[in-house]
Amino acid sequence: MEFQYTPKVFFFSFLFCLGFNFQIYSQEDISSGQFLLNESTLLKHIKSLSSNMFEGRRTGTIGAIKTQKYIINQFHTLNVLPFVENYKQSFSFIHKRNLYKADNVLGLIKGTEFPKKHIVISAHYDHEGIKNGVIYNGADDNASGLSALFSFAEYFMKYPPKHSVILAAFDAEELGLEGSKYFVNNTMISRNDIVLNLNMDMISRSNKNELYAVGTSFSKKLEYVLQHFDGPKSIKLLTGHDGFDGLENWTYSSDHASFHKKGIPFLYFGVEDHKDYHEPTDDYENIQPEFYIEAVKTIISVFERMDDSKF
Repeated sequence: MEFQYTPKVFFFSFLFCLGFNFQIYSQEDISSGQFLLNESTLLKHIKSLSSNMFEGRRTGTIGAIKTQKYIINQFHTLNVLPFVENYKQSFSFIHKRNLYKADNVLGLIKGTEFPKKHIVISAHYDHEGIKNGVIYNGADDNASGLSALFSFAEYFMKYPPKHSVILAAFDAEELGLEGSKYFVNNTMISRNDIVLNLNMDMISRSNKNELYAVGTSFSKKLEYVLQHFDGPKSIKLLTGHDGFDGLENWTYSSDHASFHKKGIPFLYFGVEDHKDYHEPTDDYENIQPEFYIEAVKTIISVFERMDDSKF
């Protein structure tokens, strides 16, 4: 097709010359995962959150408080409303005879069609902290899932969801899923108004180029959507690890377990364990940026299919 230099083309060319950077996305682009996603910002977040400055983000420490402030600042910047006052849901619990004070950080995006029905997109922000003077930075576990929450918020600025979405950064996952337990037992909305949990925990590296979506065995609707998923093909999106296929059972391995125990459908996105799991070597330098970016795009694409469903 011959290029025609129309007035509209001239106008956009003029904006470009002035320094306006933009990209136009079609519905086909969205379906294929080529939506507005600031890849460099995603990587900047995971690099920052897994740096020594946050001291391993252990519950109740200065590093955890710094992380909370970081999350709240990003939610403000990305127009995410507070789900609770000042975004923070405070709670305390006993773990191995020690009292811990913790805070979930909860944001809200109001739905355009089903505002009373909520999808909870979650990722825990805590990690192992400092042990014997060594910082466990937890890049994959779970700065990767937390940083993906910000990409969701960024995406919703351009494409508002049909269901209301709670962006949940849970605390104390490493100490027994305490943050998500507290949330499901003390949320301000009824259990029937939480229609789905999408949980992200360890999504930034896989030597097999595989991302798992766990939870389809417990829901025919989720099973159908994943079986007919036609999103990005750059990584392998697999189902399993739910206790019915001979693989290690991940049904209770992260915060989605708290929703599952309440009868709330869930999809848990994660990768198989690697040599740096819960080791001080789980650093930004050991993630796989290309895989991570494609994983986040894939998860957002799955969300789009779920958001199109009426629960």
